[in-house]
Amino acid sequence: MSDGIKRVDARQLKAQLHDGGEIALLDAREEGIFGRRHLLMTSCLPLSQLELLVDNLVPRRGARVVWCDDGEGLALSAAQKTIALGYQDVAVLDGGVAAWEAAGHRVYSGVHVPSKAFAEVVEHEAGTPWISAPDLQALIGSGADIAIYDSRSYEEYHNNSIPTAISVPGAELVYRFADLTPSPETTVIVNCGGRTRSIIGAQALISAGFRNKIVSLKDGTMAWHLSGLGVVNGAARRPPEVSVNGLAAAREAAARVAAKCGIVRIDRATLARWRAESAERSLYVIDVRTPEEYEAGHLLWARSVPGGQLVQETDAHAATWGGRIVLVDDNGVRATMTASWLKQMGWEVAVLIAGPADGDWVTGRHDSFVPGLDSAATQAIDAAALRHRLDAGTVSVIDLDFSRRYIQGHIPGAWFAIRADLAKAVTHVPASGGIVLTSRDGALARLAAPELAALVSVPVMVLSGGTRGWVAAGLPLETGAGHMASEANDVALSARERGQNREAAMREYLAWEIALVSDMAADDDHRFQVVAG
Repeated sequence: MSDGIKRVDARQLKAQLHDGGEIALLDAREEGIFGRRHLLMTSCLPLSQLELLVDNLVPRRGARVVWCDDGEGLALSAAQKTIALGYQDVAVLDGGVAAWEAAGHRVYSGVHVPSKAFAEVVEHEAGTPWISAPDLQALIGSGADIAIYDSRSYEEYHNNSIPTAISVPGAELVYRFADLTPSPETTVIVNCGGRTRSIIGAQALISAGFRNKIVSLKDGTMAWHLSGLGVVNGAARRPPEVSVNGLAAAREAAARVAAKCGIVRIDRATLARWRAESAERSLYVIDVRTPEEYEAGHLLWARSVPGGQLVQETDAHAATWGGRIVLVDDNGVRATMTASWLKQMGWEVAVLIAGPADGDWVTGRHDSFVPGLDSAATQAIDAAALRHRLDAGTVSVIDLDFSRRYIQGHIPGAWFAIRADLAKAVTHVPASGGIVLTSRDGALARLAAPELAALVSVPVMVLSGGTRGWVAAGLPLETGAGHMASEANDVALSARERGQNREAAMREYLAWEIALVSDMAADDDHRFQVVAG
């Protein structure tokens, strides 16, 4: 082709997905558009966010990368950008999603489909037991000996939960079970918002060999809501610290799962060798403990993804199929349980136990490498100066953060725009005196500033520290969607986030998720190998 970008057709891509080599299949569209139709094995990596996400998703520059879209032209732009960033084996799916479908291959709606489909296959093959929302309500009302564990993130649990439930995010379930559960006679119910983490959580406890009756809440808090039952907002129940006896029980349970699933444990020398080989074989090193534990101290090369979330949305954290994943924790329990699911999903995965005594131990958040950020030529403005210019009406602000966060709080008068849509969006924005770009921490704004400067004739500046810097300066935010220069298609809203027809959206979502088990029976691209029992 004249643009120099390699193309692969649907037949070639199908063969590549099955040839045993590494492959990162990436979709360059925004998540809301991606969620309408896409290929099963694809990771959503929007062109707008590419530099922020690509190093974590595709760490090896020599990995085979195939970009796709559905005819919008974004895949070609993403391919050009990744080549410029040093990726050496980059192609575009010729004809995109439509060509894949025309070749007779299945396309999917929704997000994080591999993980959600995997949970449906697990329930089908392992026979994971469940309880309905009305039956659970009857148990609560009767004062039965039960315990309800919400396996989502604490933030999701805090937003909406089942009465009496305790927050126990997925990978914490086995780790904290002995200390949380009153007795072997207690019936344990694991819930999430819908189905995936309920199923995976309940089956994890069953596979770990605990004696209790353990079930998932069928269809989660959605079913609870649809049954006319009250959802709790603001719940704050957390597990106690793990005791010596609790840890011993958790280790025994994890050992049973490791033996059943063939989980490999490696030492630091092996990790060092794999890191030395990372130019030839993709390597992900992920700490699966809680974010708080991670920030208190972690292995230098590891990034934080709590285990339950990693299983729930694996495609958002590791895009190179065929790469190695090393899961790190401080005693092997949470890493082993997470590894057991990733291995059944088709990943090569190993467990590493690490602590401060081993060396290479650091504190704080993980700072992802953002290629091109340091070289982005930008003119900065601080929060106080921006406030003065906004009061004087001599500048406009464009916020490039996710629309969800923009609506929750943005600089007063700021316009929402999507980076990849800037050429169109900027036509809606008054720009007589200049434009200031902001984003959550300013990084995305810095990347976008040279692109915007090429589109407009007024000065372009970047807010120092982004919107966080504005807040840190004690300045106010406003809420709502009052200034939308781009359509809010950058995020796929959950059924609960829908403003209208929420109940219909919940029913539609649950039906879609349940149908995935049948889809997997007819699709040979997934790599699931469920270990039942």
